[in-house]
Amino acid sequence: MKKYIWQNPKWPHFIWKAEELIFLLSEARKLQGQLIAQADLLRLKDQASLMAEEALNTSAIEGEKLDIQSLRSSIAKRLHLNSKKTQTIHSEQTDGIVEVLIDATSNYDKNLSLDRINKWHLELLGHSKNFKELEIGSIRTSNEPMQVISGSFEKAIIHFEAPPAMLLSKELKTFIEWWHQDQKIDGILRAGIAHLWFVTIHPYDDGNGRISRALTEMALAQDEKTGRRLYSISTQILKERSQYYKILEQTQKSDMDITRWLQWFLEILIKAFTQSQSLIKKSHYLSMFWHKAETEALNERQRKVLKKMLESEPEGFLGGMTNKKYVSITGTSRESAKRDLSELESKGLLNLEGKGRSVRYHLAVHHKLK
Repeated sequence: MKKYIWQNPKWPHFIWKAEELIFLLSEARKLQGQLIAQADLLRLKDQASLMAEEALNTSAIEGEKLDIQSLRSSIAKRLHLNSKKTQTIHSEQTDGIVEVLIDATSNYDKNLSLDRINKWHLELLGHSKNFKELEIGSIRTSNEPMQVISGSFEKAIIHFEAPPAMLLSKELKTFIEWWHQDQKIDGILRAGIAHLWFVTIHPYDDGNGRISRALTEMALAQDEKTGRRLYSISTQILKERSQYYKILEQTQKSDMDITRWLQWFLEILIKAFTQSQSLIKKSHYLSMFWHKAETEALNERQRKVLKKMLESEPEGFLGGMTNKKYVSITGTSRESAKRDLSELESKGLLNLEGKGRSVRYHLAVHHKLK
């Protein structure tokens, strides 16, 4: 009796209702096009931040917590952004994760093979103490059922069961052949199908979700042909982690119609694109702001406060900058604080709001970043 989608006689010939995807796909395409057009406004530092988010959150979805400082150091090393602070704190584990993410995006035009996917698996899990007892860098061989679960060990939720080990070689061969076919499928939908297909096969003892998301990134990079990381899918999936497992389970227990999965995937992608647009907008205006600031003679106190206020954008510095807060941040006198803030306003870097004791200062670009 068929229980899971991979047991369906028509597997893996997915079907979907195109008319139910038109609106979401059009919106995703519009936002994706805008992102690509604005890509040059995204600083390398911002791309590094997106990569850190992706690495951190693709692991967090699976319940693994990475060391954020080590991760940032690995990214800085790989993108040649090293500072003296980050040269020695990266680890083999975070180096490996970063290598996979860069390979999937930058080398999107390279051949996908089982050897390459196995190498990704080794990079992702081979340096972690948590996976020493597992088969790393090769597909699973155990005859034990592979159950896909979420939640804690004590309260594990079984979402579905993957194909047995004896079917994996055939399943992966079919998947990789499909990957290389000259398809007439929309590139975004192809990425969503690849994600679902690979996570259904679940060929490894662990790390399948991470590799599925790396393959999704690679498929999207093939569609975009930029080789640049412009958004983070895993950040959005983590925010809706319970829904992610819910839609996966529903799809695994349905027939070959994956319309609902593709709808969910498009919604996640739209949110990722929208979030990245906000980052690009912020990056652009902050760059303009600092360019203006560089033309002005500012003291170290003023630079320190401006930097702190910029870090809070686009939400804005809570309550605005006051004379009292300025004194607290810089350790200067009230009179110096008052003079510094007045100078920043006169130079067009801050806007004044209120009167008397209600005076507050906001960045002159704050309204553009909201």
